[in-house]
Amino acid sequence: MPRAVIGHEFGPPESYVLEDFDPGAPKDGEVRVAIKAAGVSYVDVLTAMGKYQFKPPLPFTPGSEAAGVVEAVGPGVTHLAVGDRVFCGGLGGLFAEANNFKAANMAKVPEAMSFEQASVFSVNYQTAYYALADRGRAKPGETLLVLGAAGGTGFAAIQVAKHLGLRVIASASSAVKQQAALDGGADAVVTTGAEDWRDQVVAANDGKPIDLVFDPVGGDALEPAFRCLGYDGRHLVIGFTGGIAALRTNLALLKSASLVGVQMRDHAIKRPEEAEAMRRKVMELAGEGIFSPAIAERFAIEDYAAAMNAAFSGKAAGRIVLKMD
Repeated sequence: MPRAVIGHEFGPPESYVLEDFDPGAPKDGEVRVAIKAAGVSYVDVLTAMGKYQFKPPLPFTPGSEAAGVVEAVGPGVTHLAVGDRVFCGGLGGLFAEANNFKAANMAKVPEAMSFEQASVFSVNYQTAYYALADRGRAKPGETLLVLGAAGGTGFAAIQVAKHLGLRVIASASSAVKQQAALDGGADAVVTTGAEDWRDQVVAANDGKPIDLVFDPVGGDALEPAFRCLGYDGRHLVIGFTGGIAALRTNLALLKSASLVGVQMRDHAIKRPEEAEAMRRKVMELAGEGIFSPAIAERFAIEDYAAAMNAAFSGKAAGRIVLKMD
């Protein structure tokens, strides 16, 4: 029988258990997928701990993105067949060896992409593309400052930005993370937490202000980054791994700059046709080999707690992947 990582109450990774789990046959509009690899993110762990902005029902299996092979097709599904390699996504249920998923929004994994790469692709790259192309109104020739540049969404933002014709300055805390950002396409790097951080950013942009900030960090990083913006600058709020911060409104007024929230889930609910068109665009680019996610560490499903702790620590230069076999 397949197994899944299950929490009977919210808590740290060690409070979860690996148990037998049979999702059963797929229902109308569903497919059953043998999951091969799942991405492990900071938000996945935050949700598992019961500290995210919404709490799922218990018992709970963590995970929001994965990739695998269709092993059964439910009634009414025509665009997928047994044996197809597919992306999987959801609000939980991915740290499992098999599960059922609604087929309507599922897509096939491009042949050039491995299961491991596919398992950490969809959420990060769709978020980055939506943030820059839609919410950020990014234009070729503009300069983007990426905070948390070696993290999942930060690394994706580098590659999406280069595709859109932007110049990218990546902020990362270590030489290893900075090299990962450069390998991903960044034009310059600055050192997160350095006393002269703002001076480094100014120097990296030849003394000119920044056009856009991609910020999945928040916390103490928000205000210094916002101060780097110029006229009509846009600070994109992706997340807050560094904590929720406050920004004085006079800074936005003095700079004629904007603080812009980015929530892909809300976009899908409020503007579903736009969201679906953007999803298809990102998948097309993936099929062309334009985007390539960075994987830092791989863990067997038996080592789920170590994988979750590694993702939550934020120390890895790239994504954490949980392998099912």
